[in-house]
Amino acid sequence: MYENTKWPLTLYFDGECPLCAREIKLLRAHAAPDRLHFVDISDEAFDPVAVGYTLEQMESVLHAKFDDGTWVTGLDATLWSWRAAGLGTWAAPLSWPAFRPLLNVAYRLFCRWRPQLAWLPHPDGSARCRTNSCALPETDSVSHDQRPPDKK
Repeated sequence: MYENTKWPLTLYFDGECPLCAREIKLLRAHAAPDRLHFVDISDEAFDPVAVGYTLEQMESVLHAKFDDGTWVTGLDATLWSWRAAGLGTWAAPLSWPAFRPLLNVAYRLFCRWRPQLAWLPHPDGSARCRTNSCALPETDSVSHDQRPPDKK
């Protein structure tokens, strides 16, 4: 069905987004390395200018790039990434013309609300902690483990 597709597809995702990270975890589990590559745009090493976008643009909607340089965004990036992972059947409704307008509206709403969903549990749990951002602050000289003296 996708004989003329120029694989691999490189999917640019926000690894700090809990819902996005869950989807990426699923895609990684099913994708062949020669069909789907992943780039975390929240990684410090990621340079959006190198791919021709700003970070704000990359965060506003999902982006994916085929090996021939063709970009797809939004629902199309989702659809093609699921196809690349061999899960195209599950994403097939994204390509159905009758549903597409409603799905586009729902996707735009999700993109707008996505930053407010950061409180959701992340699938990587504590592995998300980077550069001591999850470390407890140092205490002065009092340990929080000490019990108060018994009162008599």
